[in-house]
Amino acid sequence: MVEAVMIWNEPNNMSHWNRDLDPDWNIFSRMVIAASKAIRAANAEVPIVLGGISPIDPNFIRNLGEQGVLDAVDVVSVHGFPLDWNHWNINEWPAKIAEIRSETKLPIWVSEAGASSFGAEEVQLFGMQRTADLLLPIVDRVHWYSLMDLPATWTATTRHREAEGSSYYRHYYMGLLREDGTPKLAASHFPKGLGICQWFHYRDPRLTIAVEWLRKLGVKHLRTGLSWADSFHADGTEWFDEQMSALTGFNTTLTLCFTPEHLGIERHYASPPKHVEDFAEFANFAVSRYTKGQTQMTMAGAIARAE
Repeated sequence: MVEAVMIWNEPNNMSHWNRDLDPDWNIFSRMVIAASKAIRAANAEVPIVLGGISPIDPNFIRNLGEQGVLDAVDVVSVHGFPLDWNHWNINEWPAKIAEIRSETKLPIWVSEAGASSFGAEEVQLFGMQRTADLLLPIVDRVHWYSLMDLPATWTATTRHREAEGSSYYRHYYMGLLREDGTPKLAASHFPKGLGICQWFHYRDPRLTIAVEWLRKLGVKHLRTGLSWADSFHADGTEWFDEQMSALTGFNTTLTLCFTPEHLGIERHYASPPKHVEDFAEFANFAVSRYTKGQTQMTMAGAIARAE
């Protein structure tokens, strides 16, 4: 079941939204508002979540509030990785949540929190247990990132890649399972009530084993995504159907993001779209197809521009 729809992912992170092309996040704000209207038209009941922010920045939330974005969503979400990438202590999690609560009365979810096993599996275990202890009592959703390690032959979704040094390679060790599907130390200590964030790539061969492990771990709340860019594969909808069918047993937060090259201001997944209505049409399509709501809108506008 789709329990919520999230608009974009880490919009204040250059790896996922090119601020050079949208310095005040005005395009992003207009896109969220347009997508929210399209989602409401498809299903007025499904909660809308603002894409999880990273870094956790109250000034960013204040900016979006001034542009009307917070009136268009039901939940604000944040991401944090203090043991790997952030410059703050893991015990500061409650203070980080309080910073965002000072800017909005909306519920706050932690849609990604994680720790890599880059240095030692014991560090990941500590990070998971401490994160659960700190966050589960104070927010409604915590999605641990992630279930599975990123395969070594794949490219991590980050802007500067190997130039980031060890920060880049930590992307490959965030899972509770190794690349070959065998469990790490933390997998046998997964806390009750913790959710999982697991991204699936186009035609991802890990889908079946991921579902098996999500069930084995007793996960109820899952966060995943549908790539707007992948929707333009010839069998994009077929792949989406396969993925969403496999995940029907979970309460899923469905993230919609990643700009198709031909619809962006620049040819990059992190580019703002040339027309915010294109993303809104994709959001309407996804919500119409994978939730109970119905609508007459289609993706025709985006497809026509692509042609």
